[in-house]
Amino acid sequence: MNEHLCTGFDETAGMSRRSFLNKMGLGLGGLALADMVNPLGAMDASALLSATHLVPKAKRIIFLFQSGAPSQMDLFDHKPRLNAEHGQELPDSVRQGQRLTGMSTNQSSLPLAGSPFEFQRYGQSGATLSSALPYTAEVADELCFIKSMHTEAINHGPGVTMFQTGSQIPGRPSFGSWLSYGLGSLNENLPNYVVLITKGKGGQPLTSRYWDSGFLPGKHNGVQFRSAEDAVLYLNDPKGVSRASRRATIEHLERLQEEQLRQTSDPALENHISQYEMAFRMQASVPEVTDLSREPDAVMDMYGPEVREPGTYAANCLLARRLAERGVRFVQLFHQGWDAHAHVPANIRNQCRQTDQPSAALIKDLKMRGMLDDTLVVWGGEFGRTNYCQGKMTEDDFGRDHHPRCFTMWMAGGGVKAGFTHGETDEYGYNIVKDSVHVHDLHATLMHLLGINHERLTFKYQGRHFRLTDVHGHTVKPVLA
Repeated sequence: MNEHLCTGFDETAGMSRRSFLNKMGLGLGGLALADMVNPLGAMDASALLSATHLVPKAKRIIFLFQSGAPSQMDLFDHKPRLNAEHGQELPDSVRQGQRLTGMSTNQSSLPLAGSPFEFQRYGQSGATLSSALPYTAEVADELCFIKSMHTEAINHGPGVTMFQTGSQIPGRPSFGSWLSYGLGSLNENLPNYVVLITKGKGGQPLTSRYWDSGFLPGKHNGVQFRSAEDAVLYLNDPKGVSRASRRATIEHLERLQEEQLRQTSDPALENHISQYEMAFRMQASVPEVTDLSREPDAVMDMYGPEVREPGTYAANCLLARRLAERGVRFVQLFHQGWDAHAHVPANIRNQCRQTDQPSAALIKDLKMRGMLDDTLVVWGGEFGRTNYCQGKMTEDDFGRDHHPRCFTMWMAGGGVKAGFTHGETDEYGYNIVKDSVHVHDLHATLMHLLGINHERLTFKYQGRHFRLTDVHGHTVKPVLA
């Protein structure tokens, strides 16, 4: 934990963290003592300066982001009335003049579309899930559903940006970057923030600005791990360059930059030094963590047949557990393909075939290892889908448009109530009728579970103190265990 959590911190104020520590007398002797007292905290010198605002329930987050927006009424939010009135017009009293996307605006009719999937109640909690999610149903009693999520974003780019950064406008730091900046590191050999993307998926494009650190120092950027032989681009040394030679180069650079620091106190130089050092350590740590071959067959089988193919959603879920196990603060999975403007039934079946078993396996795996209590798993997309058909409706096929007014997400572990459902939508699944939760509220709640008061983790940039939740957000206390 570092000084940023106290009253906000201005990285442009002229004095580097290293200069500050030297002037305060916290030299190598102090760091050595801290290492004996708190070896994890000593990995980041800033962790010596303060504690969390609250008692943390979680140490890390794994966010299973379903890019493209899953259809809540075909997965979690059962609406029998939609089936009863399938094909009838969406009542004006339900829509209430709310805006539509440009893809639905010109439709002469907005016919209601019931779900083709059967719903049942599962577990002691009685959570209602679709037949498309048989494996998720097995862990229903571990899940905390929020069925009343909402956002202002109605298109994918702003919607994903909102979930990742707390703003629809690009340029703000991503959630994982804020956590890296505020909480420091649990593992000096791996990044605080790792991004995994399912390979070979079409759909809405993903861009690196979704995991960028924005105006925070660059060392808090998310680092994308790929399924190729070189998991991290530009990490390995060129042919003919030995590890000893690389170590010597870094040491010479560090001495030169330390000399410049004594003269200029430039925080960017310190950031460069830490990046060089991290890259050198990752050359040994990344190949180890990304090697799934040593996992027992029983664990591999739990994640499903695709786990043995690098870059699949299943393989990335298992890799996320391995990263969390080694102290990575924030692991962000992106799985594209949920944007079903047509052929919803086929899309849901295909997407669930790829994601249902691995998502449930991750929950089981974490629990089996005693990690679920302090690992927060989050599942969801940037918004929901409409209860009416976009485009042509046939007897067994239809599409759904974007719907930001209400959608469903789930969480598990890390201090949330297990087997609990929060929020409620109307009988048409169009509007929230109870306990609405905005994206800022979700972010505030996740930070609360990590021990952070979201109003106090700030960064001064261009004369203003920024935070992840902007000037909004309330902790959703009913979901807290």
